[in-house]
Amino acid sequence: FITEDFRASVQEVLDRALQGEETANFEFPLITKNDQQRVEVLLNATSRRDVEGRVIGVVGIGQDITARIAQEQEYVRLIDTANAPIFGVDSDGKVTVWNKCAADVTGYTADDTMGHHLVSEFITEDFRASVQEVLDRALQGEETDNFEFPLITKDGRSRVELLLNATSRRDLEGRVTGMVGIGQDITARIAQEQEYVRLIDTANAPIFGVDTKGKVTVWNKCAARLTGYTEEDTMGHHLTSQFITEDFRASVQEVLDRALQGKETANFEFPLVTKDGHSRVEVLLNATSRRDVEGRVVGVVGIGQDITGRIAQEQEYIRLIDTANAPIFGVDTEGKVTVWNRCAADVTGYTADDTMGHHLVSEFITEDFRASVQEVLDRALQGKETANFEFPLITKDGRSRVELLLNATSRR
Repeated sequence: FITEDFRASVQEVLDRALQGEETANFEFPLITKNDQQRVEVLLNATSRRDVEGRVIGVVGIGQDITARIAQEQEYVRLIDTANAPIFGVDSDGKVTVWNKCAADVTGYTADDTMGHHLVSEFITEDFRASVQEVLDRALQGEETDNFEFPLITKDGRSRVELLLNATSRRDLEGRVTGMVGIGQDITARIAQEQEYVRLIDTANAPIFGVDTKGKVTVWNKCAARLTGYTEEDTMGHHLTSQFITEDFRASVQEVLDRALQGKETANFEFPLVTKDGHSRVEVLLNATSRRDVEGRVVGVVGIGQDITGRIAQEQEYIRLIDTANAPIFGVDTEGKVTVWNRCAADVTGYTADDTMGHHLVSEFITEDFRASVQEVLDRALQGKETANFEFPLITKDGRSRVELLLNATSRR
């Protein structure tokens, strides 16, 4: 009734029971009468005794585990053919599972690894302690998610970076008997991230990053060069409170908070403090949310453009416009005054405060020229400039008007 390959071991169990030594949880197959199928049995073998305590036989109490065995074999097949590296260790840390994908990515076959100590033989020295800690935690029933560590390849020339979920392995009674690690090969991703780090660090634009608490996590060479603060000066320090001028702290913090909520900001102007304290760097910033592999926001990356020179040039243009000995004015797309220099104020009597934000044509042009002046403005707003156009401006006292020869240029 016992398959040939199990006869010796079953006989041994019976012999032990006949000597008074019981056996628990012994697995063996029984052959069925009709179809010669085999039934997998989990056996407890107990000595049978007479009234005087003499062993007169054996009683076996079994449990049909055929379905469970079939399911386990299916699990083994799924594990072995999975497209993720999967390995397992027993309570001593020795390898008990090593699937085909683990073999493919490391070069070590199952024969190379089974029964060998995972940590001491297949983990790089700098990660042995941390990997051992993860295994120990799993053996205590505490699982670990998304743990990054490297496996050594058989050729010794490279290593495979893995993202690991470590799960306790238990027997039928719920006792921890080992650990199963399901990994994801992130070697390419790590290489890509390192390339991104290199590109960020060597970019000719200031780039910085902060975590969810606003502390600096990225500070590239260009940011260091412009501000004088090195990476060591900034890493782990609070960006807003330590490196932003006081008048911009609230607005910069608002931009960071929005990015941490997933809302990006483009073309935000703000200054960074320089280390010497004598100057500040004007930056045009794009603030982008930084996310982990699961899409959760973990910080902000700011890619900037140094516009200190441009700001200085604009301020110089403003000074030149304001001090020019010709009347100069500007309007926005709605025709409202945005520029009104001193000469325009002198000749009309209207100050910049009188005109800024007011409609040029309807408030400061004589009625008989409003249509033609509006046409000149409309053409300029379409990109068509006008030269040597004559028209009058009303003076504030209302007793006279100023005749102007105008060149109207689009502002972009």
